[in-house]
Order: sequence, then structure tokens, then C-alpha cells
Amino acid sequence: KWAFRQLAQTLRPFGLTSGFQSLQVLGSRGFSAVAEGLHYQKSHEWVKIEGDIATVGISDHAQAELGDVVYVELPETFSGVVESVKAASDVYSPIEGEVTEVNTVLSDSPATINGEPYTTGWLMKMKVSNKDVSHLMDSAAYKKETAH
Repeated sequence: KWAFRQLAQTLRPFGLTSGFQSLQVLGSRGFSAVAEGLHYQKSHEWVKIEGDIATVGISDHAQAELGDVVYVELPETFSGVVESVKAASDVYSPIEGEVTEVNTVLSDSPATINGEPYTTGWLMKMKVSNKDVSHLMDSAAYKKETAH
């Protein structure tokens, strides 16, 4: 319970929850979490759309599979690279748009992705005109996807 409360407090400023009671974090594989209110790709990127701005990152499952993140190539278009002690992985935005901001914190502290993939570990923000996420999974579907 303590971990969920701490996660709820961390996510609250980012609008991912309105309080501990409304936060539903779904466990996956016993060591990673799936945040409600986001949409996910099978390749483990997530997107949160607020107005015409989409925030994109990688899931907790992805960062756990990668291991310690040591380098992030911040995207100029809708793709980038995350390197860990185990592997390098291309990251693609789940939706198209114009990159308006990259998370420069990751240049100096790439491991932020490991500790907070759904909050301060985001990769990019994009201006989007097409907000269709019907091709993406909601949190329940993503939990099932990552459970095997």
C-alpha cells in the first residue's frame, strides 16, 4: 500500500490521478506497473493526450526489461533511442505530431526513466491534430499484453 500511496502522490501533479482512491495501478509480472488513463503500444510506449498536446514515454514494463538506462537520444521527430546496460531500443511515438518539447532532464539523468517512467521520465511532448487512439491499448489491455 505504501508504494501505491507514494506513486499516487508522485502522479497527482501530472494530472494522472485526482487522489489515491482514484489511482488504479495494475501490476504486471510482479515488478512493473501500468498507469490508468494512458494509452499503450505493443512496443511499450505510452501516450497521454491533454488538449492538443501528447506526452510520450516508455512504460514501466519497458524500462524493467531494458534494465538501467544509461543514455537517451532525445527525438527531433517522433522517434528516439533509449540505451541501457542490456540493449538499445528505438522508441516511436504512438501517434503522429510535431515535437514541441523534449525532456532535457534525461540528457543528464537518463535513469529518471527507470525510477519514474510515467511522470518525470517522459520523452517528448508533441502537438497533435489527430487524437485518435483507437489503435492503442488501454491500461487493462496493456496489463494483459505484458502479463505473459
